[in-house]
Amino acid sequence: MNTIRDKHINFIRKSLVGGLVVLLPLAIIAFFFRWIYSLVTDLTSPVAMIFIRGFGWPQFAADLIGIATLVLICFLVGNLITTRLGSWAWNRMEESVMARLPGYRSVREVIAQILGGKEDSPFSRGEVARIWLYGRQVDVSVLGLVTSRHPDGRVSVFVPTGPNPTSGFIYHCSMDVVTLCPEIRVEQMMKVVVACGAGTSSLIEMLPDASLRPGGRTDFDDTEKP
Repeated sequence: MNTIRDKHINFIRKSLVGGLVVLLPLAIIAFFFRWIYSLVTDLTSPVAMIFIRGFGWPQFAADLIGIATLVLICFLVGNLITTRLGSWAWNRMEESVMARLPGYRSVREVIAQILGGKEDSPFSRGEVARIWLYGRQVDVSVLGLVTSRHPDGRVSVFVPTGPNPTSGFIYHCSMDVVTLCPEIRVEQMMKVVVACGAGTSSLIEMLPDASLRPGGRTDFDDTEKP
């Protein structure tokens, strides 16, 4: 009797967990897009109200027009500041007005880094590296992004934490413990971070044999070793 009851309980538990595994990610994605949609439509509500009151359009169609208008404005502004005159005018405005707003520069730098809008952004450059935090003689390593290079040859690396890749640790270390991994794209590394390490084996298989072993040859060695 107990065996049958245990089987039923296990069946119910597996069914519930299986349903959650399928439906919970969909619910989270739907919630995220709903939040983005609400945020954007709040910004574009003045434009939407023109079409609703003036032309009798339904709310959804008017919201789409408002979103399209916002995208068009972003495109036009981005295109304008790429011109010589637009860039000069924006730089003057940014220095005299925008830079005086508290926190503006910090927010701007973060957004530029994440979206790859800067030439030195690690997200656009894509320098994935394997870092041997305790030296190559210790078989412990992490995947991270090279975010800065220093005149003395040292580098700064950002090691994201899972499952939230926007948080992590910053290490300043010698290139002796860093192996650049051009075979791995930033998107591939971030996918592994979000999955809390699941799928790392497929990335490790992409690396040269020398980068898999502590003390192995790397791309910054100057001489061939026997």
